[in-house]
Amino acid sequence: WADPDIEFVVVGGLSSGSWTGLAGVAEVVRDFLSAWEGYRLHADEYRELGEERVLVLVHAGGGRGKTSGLELGQHGGGGAQMFHIRDGKVTRLVTYFKREHALADLGLTPDAGT
Repeated sequence: WADPDIEFVVVGGLSSGSWTGLAGVAEVVRDFLSAWEGYRLHADEYRELGEERVLVLVHAGGGRGKTSGLELGQHGGGGAQMFHIRDGKVTRLVTYFKREHALADLGLTPDAGT
């Protein structure tokens, strides 16, 4: 599903930054997931933004911090994932921990998608 040279960007959260390549993506995702038990991400809405971009509005539907005991279902707001797709492969994936940051970056409104 991913281009070998995929760029993975995290906006907000404790691990903000940018990583390149499948190994970089695997490392950051593995590190993030290792802090949680039962972490789940659910899609609320899909928005096609042209031919090569799909915005997915998401929310954490579960999970508990291994150290803090924090339940994400009780505290987490919505986030977003922006997929840039070329030739059937994801070339760039941007993860936003706050949905409003994604919408602002893209010049979109929460309800209408415009």
